Amino acid sequence: MNEYHVPALLSECLEGLNIQQNGTYVDVTFGGGGHSRAILKKLNEGRLIAFDQDSSSITNKIVDTRFELVHQNFKYLNSFLKLMGAPKVDGILADLGVSFHQFDTADRGFSIRNSGPLDMRMNQNNPTTAAKIINEYEEEALKHIFRLYGELKEAGRLARKIIAARSEKPFKTTQDLVDVADTMAPHTKKNQFLSKVFQAVRIEVNQELETLQSLLEQAVDALHPGGRLVVISYHSLEDKLVKNYMKTGNFEGKINQDLYGNIIRPLTPINRKVLMPSDEEIKLNPRSRSAKLRIAERT
Repeated sequence: MNEYHVPALLSECLEGLNIQQNGTYVDVTFGGGGHSRAILKKLNEGRLIAFDQDSSSITNKIVDTRFELVHQNFKYLNSFLKLMGAPKVDGILADLGVSFHQFDTADRGFSIRNSGPLDMRMNQNNPTTAAKIINEYEEEALKHIFRLYGELKEAGRLARKIIAARSEKPFKTTQDLVDVADTMAPHTKKNQFLSKVFQAVRIEVNQELETLQSLLEQAVDALHPGGRLVVISYHSLEDKLVKNYMKTGNFEGKINQDLYGNIIRPLTPINRKVLMPSDEEIKLNPRSRSAKLRIAERT
C-alpha cells in the first residue's frame, strides 16, 4: 500500500484518536488504507468504518470482519453511520487532500508534471471536471476561484489569459493549462505558482472546502462525549477552517463566551499548537512536509 499513499503523521494520529480496544472509529479518507490498517491493529472487538469516494480505493479494501468500506463522499457521514447502526462513534480521522496515487496517475489530471486529461475529480461520477471549469466559467468566476482558492494576486490576469486562449482552442489537457499559466509564473517560483493554479481548480471541482465544513459540523453530532476528531490538512485554507472550528465552534474564528467567560464550543482542542512532521519523517516521506495535524475532543 506504500505505493498508493504513505500515511502522514501516523503515530501522532493514533495517539490523537486515543483508541479504545472495543471502540468504533471512522476513517473518512481511506485511500490506500494506511491509517485504517494501523487503527485496526489497535482494536480488539472494536469496529472501523471507512469512507472513500474514489473508486480506485476499493482495490485496497481490507478483508477483516471489523472493517467496512463505504464508497461515498464523507459529506454523507452521518447518514451512513445511522444506516450502519453506528450513529455515535469514538473517533474520526480525516487525512485531507489528494493521495499520492491520484497525483501520480496522469489520467486523473491532478499533477502539473504528468500531462493528462484536464480532470481533477476525486469522484469519477462527478459531472464537473477541470476542463468544464476552465472552458466554460466566465472571467469573473475564474478570477474568483484563483483568488479565493489559489490565493493568487494575479487571479484577474490569469483569468483573462485563459479566456483569450480558449477562444482559439479549448483546453483539453493539464499541459494546456500549464502552458498558459506558466507564462505568468515568477521565474524562481514556477512550480509553486502552477501548484496554486491547480489547487484552485481542484478545490472548485471537488467543492473541497464546503465538504470539509460539512464534515466538521457532522463530526460533532457523530462523536460520543470524549470522542476525538483528528484532521490532517495540507494547505492554509483547509487548516484555517479546522483551526477555527476546533477552537471556536465556527469557521470565522469568532469567540463566543458564556456568563463565566468560558468559550462556547462543541470541541476542545487537544494540541494547542499544530503538529507537523519531524525532519526524519520528511526525509523518508518528502510529500508529508506540508501536513498539519489538529486534534480535538467532543465536550
